[in-house]
Amino acid sequence: MNYSWDFLVYFKPSVTGEGVYWHLLSSGLGWTLLLSLASWILALGLALFIGIARTLPSRLLRWPSAVFVHCFRNVPLIVQVFLWFYVVPELLPQALGMAIKQAPPTASQFFTMLLALSLFTAAKAAELVRAGIQAVPAGQKQAARAMGFGVVDSYRVVILPQALRIVVAPLTSDFMNVFKNSAVALTIGLLELTGRSRQFSEFSAQPFEAFIAATLMYMAITWCVVVFMRYVERRLRIPGSHGG
Repeated sequence: MNYSWDFLVYFKPSVTGEGVYWHLLSSGLGWTLLLSLASWILALGLALFIGIARTLPSRLLRWPSAVFVHCFRNVPLIVQVFLWFYVVPELLPQALGMAIKQAPPTASQFFTMLLALSLFTAAKAAELVRAGIQAVPAGQKQAARAMGFGVVDSYRVVILPQALRIVVAPLTSDFMNVFKNSAVALTIGLLELTGRSRQFSEFSAQPFEAFIAATLMYMAITWCVVVFMRYVERRLRIPGSHGG
């Protein structure tokens, strides 16, 4: 069976009435970018808190943070999404659960995925932050205490600036994974880039063109992430370190 390539299909009107098929992909790309960037910002903030908590002497902070990492890191993202979307509203008080279920579908899908993706990513990034803190030489921490810094000031002035420089490169992979993991949103109905590509494929009967375009878009996103994170790494590199 010969397949008929038609790259002009991107500019043909879609059967959904939402403009040409290229507009479908653009809409999906917008949701992917919004969801991924918002999730990464929330996850990074939470990861800093959890990662620091895992290195503190207080068990009241270490244990809950360890449980958080264990639960959200080791449960597949798609399972977490289904739990937040289908199960949690049923466990909440009736009025609150009904309000969530009666919310506009797109808003409900977006915020559910935002919550799940942020927590999942934060659990993984927190381990990188913890590793970065532990990689700071013990002499640096002792010097901070010798200078009279308390725990908060030691982390703020001495430990974290060095730890974050150490983990910039590993965080690049996590940043790229956020964009790829956002495709799970399709399973609860949010038409991000993968969802729109599938819709494009089904409505136009041109699956190769649909998924080639999506592939190129994902590649462009990850390339931009790599370039941005390399710039950040160069800006944060400690003078005198390798390549500095």
